[in-house]
Order: sequence, then structure tokens, then C-alpha cells
Amino acid sequence: MTYLAKPKLHHPDLPKNALGFTRRDYEGPVSTLCAGCGHDSISAAIIQAFWQLAIPPHRVAKLSGIGCSSKTPTYFLGQSHGFNSVHGRMPSVLTGANAANRDLIYLGVSGDGDSASIGLGQFAHSMRRGVNMVYIVENNGVYGLTKGQFSATADKGSKAKTGFVNEDEPIDLVLLALQLGATFVARSFSGDKEQLVPLIEAAVRHKGAAFIDVVSPCVTFNNHSGSTKSYDYVRAHNDAVNRLDVILKREPIAADYPPGSVQEVMLHDGGLIRLRKLHPEYDPTDRLGAINYLHQRHAAGEVVTGLLYAHPDAADLHDMQNTVTTPLNALSDAELVPGAAALAAFNAALR
Repeated sequence: MTYLAKPKLHHPDLPKNALGFTRRDYEGPVSTLCAGCGHDSISAAIIQAFWQLAIPPHRVAKLSGIGCSSKTPTYFLGQSHGFNSVHGRMPSVLTGANAANRDLIYLGVSGDGDSASIGLGQFAHSMRRGVNMVYIVENNGVYGLTKGQFSATADKGSKAKTGFVNEDEPIDLVLLALQLGATFVARSFSGDKEQLVPLIEAAVRHKGAAFIDVVSPCVTFNNHSGSTKSYDYVRAHNDAVNRLDVILKREPIAADYPPGSVQEVMLHDGGLIRLRKLHPEYDPTDRLGAINYLHQRHAAGEVVTGLLYAHPDAADLHDMQNTVTTPLNALSDAELVPGAAALAAFNAALR
């Protein structure tokens, strides 16, 4: 894969954070995603959040699976540790890395296909085990790399560009995260940077499993049947020597609306999504209240955004497993292999 490198020279007057880094120091190569993709807006929010928190990039480990969303870690935090795992297996790789070195900040980036379909079991166990991480799902309801089939998060009644109507009930990853024990749960919209950036900052500061579901519209699969300018119509009426795909430029979708209000956002395909931003008096420490509120607003056809739940005194996997504070990669052989006597004593304790 070819990446477009950005200029290494920075303007001398660029603002710097407490470490003396500019925002450019938290970027990666130029994105190769479709112009106007909501995922690029999420990458920009991640860059802004880590820059504002003044976190050294080398202290971050970013992991992903497979899909459009899982490509995005290339485009932010270019000086951080990174690992692109197989489809749906990002949570287990992240868990292993976290168990070995608890000193790093772990950022898992996934998609609705990667987490809600093939990786659903992995997602569930990372939430219930309380792995100390920020888990972001870039949720567009389709498989963007394989021509826009519905993903498991697509709403029932959604219509594809082919005219096919989704008859399956959607999987709500936010509700699952709440039920499975995640101690920080939020939902946002890729076009609402003012809301998303502080949510990411709060998730980074949180100890335990922090999950953020970000609605991120796909700009490619927005042509409709019946249009003589659609890709399908042109292909059916053109004797071409090969099959090419053209991605038309789209402007990123932005939303700016006050807490407690509802905003209808027009998507690139002409559809509408109704976003409700949580009221300032909403109690994010009430897990059952959050679940009930989500069900109520879903029945009204609204997508709730904001911090839905946060445990005020959360523990993580290392607390529950009573692991040593020193990262495993810093322990000596004598500490990692305590010997036959220690093994015999441990086995005796299990009898």
C-alpha cells in the first residue's frame, strides 16, 4: 500500500502543548480513505485529544482489526506503537499486550463489521474483563471494503443503494457494553468534534474498559437505484474494457447543536439521522438508567450521543487479577520462572 507523506517542515508559529509538540507531531501519513469520510474526522479528533492531553506519542499503543475503520490508525499518532491484527481479533491482541506491559496507553480502533459480527465474542470479553483501554468503533452500518452490504449495526428497515431493505434487528454495541460491564460508555457523531474530543480525552483518563461508539457516515455507497448517473446504471449501459470505480468527492458532515436537543442530520444518500445530545442533568453514573434511557430514545427513533455511563471508581484487569506493577517485559527470568517449589505450592493450593 502506498502512503502519501506529509511535509516534515512545520511552521515555526504552530501552537505547542506542554511537551513542546505541535498537532502535526500527532499526525500520520495522508489518508487514502474516500474524501469526506467520517472516519477521517474521528482521526482528527483523536489527534486533537492526544495533543491537548500532552501525551508522548511513544506511550501509546494503537491496535486494529480489518476494515475501513481499521486502516485509520495509520493516519494518526505516527510515532506510536501499532499493530494491525486479523479480522475481529483486535481485542485479544490488545488484551495480551496490556497484560504484558501495563505502562502503555492502549487505543483499540474497530468498525461495526469488525466488532459486531466476526469479533462480537472478542468485544464482549474485553468489556467484561475490564481491560484498561479506549475502544472506539467507527460505526457506518455497512461493509465499506466489500461494496456496502449491511453490517450487524444497520437499523431494521434501512435501504441499501441496491434497494435491498434490511429486515434484521440491529446489534447495539452501546447497550451491550453497558450490560457486559464496561465502566465508561459513550456515543458520538463523527461530525461533532466539540463533543467527540472531550469524550476521547475522558476515556483516555479513565481506568478500565472505556467504549465509544461513533456514528460515521459512509460517503461512497450513497448512489440510488433509478439514477442515470449511478455507478450501476452506467455499467449496465456501457461496453467498457475494464471495471473502474470512481469515488466522488463529498464534504464532511458536521453537526453543532446544544445539549438536551435533537438534531436531524442529512446523510450523503439523502437519508436522515436524528441525534439527541444528552441533557446536562443526565446522570452518567446510573447504569440501569442509561439502559432504560437508550431504549426509550430508540423507540422514538433517536440516536443518543454523549457520555452515557462512567463508573466513578472503576478497576481494571490488572486489579482483578492482582498482577505485579512491573511490566512483564521488565521482569527478570527468576521472577518470571519462580521454580518448581513455587509451582508445587500453587498446585497444592488448588486441591
